[in-house]
Amino acid sequence: MGEGRRQPQRSSPAPSSVSGSNWTSYATQTPTIQQILCKDVLQHCLGTAMWTRCYELKIATCTPRMPRGPPLPNFIHRMVNSSHEAEERPTLQHRVHIPSSALQRSRGAAQAGSEEDVQLVITVLDSSLFTVSPPPPPPKGRLGKLDRSFRVSGTVMGQLVLSVRVGHHKLSNLSQPIRLSFKHNKQADNGTCVFWEESAEENGTGHWSREGCDTAYSADEFICSCNHLSFFAVLVNPSIEVDPTNAVNLTYITYTGSALSVIFTIVSLVIYICLQRRRPEKAIGVHMQLTGALLCLHLGFLLCGLWPWLEDENVPGWVCQALGLLLHWSLLATFSWTALEGFHLYLLLVRVFNIYVRRYLLKLSVVGWGLPTVIVAVCGIVGVYGKYSVDVKDATNNTSAAQMCWISKDFSLVTHITVVGYLGLVLLYNSSMLLVVVVKMWKMRESTRGASGGREGSGGWKTMYREKRARLWKDCATLLGLSCVLGLPWGLAGSTYFSVSLPGLYLFTICNSLQGVFMFLWSLALTCKSRSDRNSSVKDPSTQKMMETSFNN
Repeated sequence: MGEGRRQPQRSSPAPSSVSGSNWTSYATQTPTIQQILCKDVLQHCLGTAMWTRCYELKIATCTPRMPRGPPLPNFIHRMVNSSHEAEERPTLQHRVHIPSSALQRSRGAAQAGSEEDVQLVITVLDSSLFTVSPPPPPPKGRLGKLDRSFRVSGTVMGQLVLSVRVGHHKLSNLSQPIRLSFKHNKQADNGTCVFWEESAEENGTGHWSREGCDTAYSADEFICSCNHLSFFAVLVNPSIEVDPTNAVNLTYITYTGSALSVIFTIVSLVIYICLQRRRPEKAIGVHMQLTGALLCLHLGFLLCGLWPWLEDENVPGWVCQALGLLLHWSLLATFSWTALEGFHLYLLLVRVFNIYVRRYLLKLSVVGWGLPTVIVAVCGIVGVYGKYSVDVKDATNNTSAAQMCWISKDFSLVTHITVVGYLGLVLLYNSSMLLVVVVKMWKMRESTRGASGGREGSGGWKTMYREKRARLWKDCATLLGLSCVLGLPWGLAGSTYFSVSLPGLYLFTICNSLQGVFMFLWSLALTCKSRSDRNSSVKDPSTQKMMETSFNN
């Protein structure tokens, strides 16, 4: 698992393991050995305190091979024309593309107008040579400070690190990024492009950072675009390293948000019950089911997280297994009802007429509650539930275990299929439904505007501007509310930024722990809409009739 090093303190914002002045100083302090063979450079530099600096310096001045000697494997050491782009393949799994602007910049100001050839060196190293340093503790008196170093951890794909060096100058902040392609197998997941930063302590350690590198994907490759040259790799299944202070902050946010969600979902249920009694609608019934699922989810999460802390040795283990089953069931029920919300929204706004469905809510309930029940029943028979342990490292790199009642680690495949896979299908479906609804609303807005015959501007351009701005805010609020109801905030977990970025982790935690609060705000919006409909029903009964549906039992 994590191999890596760290960088010294920077004198410029450019990500670089050695700043320009430090590089020059190191070069002048290190004796130049012009005749050292390239195959001996690594062994020579591993004996130094900062071997990556030594390696980058000497690999550019070494002798590639003895006369008539065999070429080194996975090693490129040649002159290239700086007026043309360079593309090399050191291995079958790696490809490097360097733009001509980077090659010309590597020549330096002193060589401007001289020979156009520059030296290109590409090597492939074993990732076990890179030792990851423990994360530094946060500064005192600045609790909760977000980490700005872009530090990530994970498994180096293929255990291979690509070293790229051009000319004799350190390159950073390139106007055109270099592109590095890493072929992967189908099992690689959540790959992130990183480079190596050395530790400021100059003790031979460091860490992997994604600063200055963007990650793109293709069918069989990770494509890295970086604005500097260094040691590059792809971390698969990357995870952000959270210091103890931020870990405590995230824990407080999670439990506080879930507690608030429990309270507000109960209030939302009361509001929905009152609305349903005043004017029965199937849409309100669907909202009630989703709110009930969210209530079970947040209540189950609080119980599953707090129970291992309160559990006594004499308490039987089946209690935690039952709580894990409850959490899994309520999570799947929440996903199911968000999908049914999307289905109902489609019928309401797209299939407006001729959609009578007998026992509509009962049939939806069979899917929304029945499908999760079948899944957790099968999982319970197999015995997948128990205590789930999460390893937490403190500032001294000591590991402790945080436990909760969930699916055991031995059954991680069950989690990927029933949670990750199921959620992916729901998000794909609801995203499509939201797109269809937005297009439908836009067409309705255009048709209404055409029917008005331009009468909107009769009150003057200022009035029209205010009306358009108010309509825009209303449309944005509606779109945001629909996104929350359709469960789209869950999709933040699938984003690389939110999974390996500390600010993204905070945003994901806040959005998903407060889903009950968002549902409460949606219920308030429905209450206001209900009052507005009653006030406007006499003025414009045709509009009210158009939005009604035939969802009757």
